[in-house]
Amino acid sequence: MIKKIDTYIIRKFLGTFVFAITLIILIVIVFDLSEKVDDFIENKAPLDEIIFVYYLNFIPYFVNLFSPLFTFIAVIFFTSRLATNTEIISMLSAGISFRRLLVPYIISAILLAMFSVYLSNVLIPRANEKRLDFEHTYVSSPSRFRERNIHMQIRPGEFIYMESFNDRTNRGQRFTLEKIEDGELYYKLDAGTIRWDTLDKKWTLQNYHIREIDGLDEELSFGRRKDTVLNFTPQNFTQSLSEMETMNFRELQDQIDLERLKGSPNIRFFLVEKHRRIAVPFATLVLTIIGVSLSCRKTKGGIGLHLGAGLTLSFAYILFMQISSTFATNGNLPAVLAAWIPNILFGILGLYLLKTAPK
Repeated sequence: MIKKIDTYIIRKFLGTFVFAITLIILIVIVFDLSEKVDDFIENKAPLDEIIFVYYLNFIPYFVNLFSPLFTFIAVIFFTSRLATNTEIISMLSAGISFRRLLVPYIISAILLAMFSVYLSNVLIPRANEKRLDFEHTYVSSPSRFRERNIHMQIRPGEFIYMESFNDRTNRGQRFTLEKIEDGELYYKLDAGTIRWDTLDKKWTLQNYHIREIDGLDEELSFGRRKDTVLNFTPQNFTQSLSEMETMNFRELQDQIDLERLKGSPNIRFFLVEKHRRIAVPFATLVLTIIGVSLSCRKTKGGIGLHLGAGLTLSFAYILFMQISSTFATNGNLPAVLAAWIPNILFGILGLYLLKTAPK
């Protein structure tokens, strides 16, 4: 049963978290506004869109970004206050076990973790879509596609190649389509240029040659122009990595399947993002246990000592997360391991601190 002491701790926990996260979001908004105000004025961004389109959708993203860090800081802060005021000693002296004392902390951490999962996979993708559209319109133009020698698998056994593609004109140079079955080529199409028709949603080939192979028999055909439907669009290879922030969990999984089919190296970024959306909310629980174990004892240094240790561990967690993600996207570290290594390491630390905490 939830008792008064549980309600008291949960209220302290969530209240401190909301206060801390609100304060940092206000500071972030002030700094972001000071940085972008010239762009807003120069591009004549409407005031209502700045407030209700940009910053209203800006808040959930940064709340979720700072959530584990400020959960930890909130736990350190109010638990140190409880310890300094000898409230924890009174609870333990009254017969409440340390494990029982952890219950309201765990409940609060689970609530915040569930809220973070909802933000990451449901609310933030839609909010990011509006925020990024606003930024592309009034802050910075979308990045242009500048890759050359594009290789892609568009469906099993079908491969395309383009020497270059211009996303401004939707035109590619030296296009090739090959169809392979059981390791043997049976169809090949070459075209001097290929252009995407945005109205009819089809490709136009110019100066094309088609070679169809059936055993020892071959059939050749060619022409100056051919309209055709192919299993890809310009978006398949001009898509920016920032767009994965606009995908919910199901869309992200579909994109991973597509990137795997294409053989794209960008799949690493999508895999890391997928696993981070679960691992980061779980970090809320891990950091809560560390925070309680670290700050429940009364020390001469008071709250300042606990906050100092808490901030050090928080930045260490962020550093581990960034390092492991870099190894996953630029090395051979599996994405699932990269996302969970910080939780594993800090989980071990949490169990040790929990074991050594005063009972």
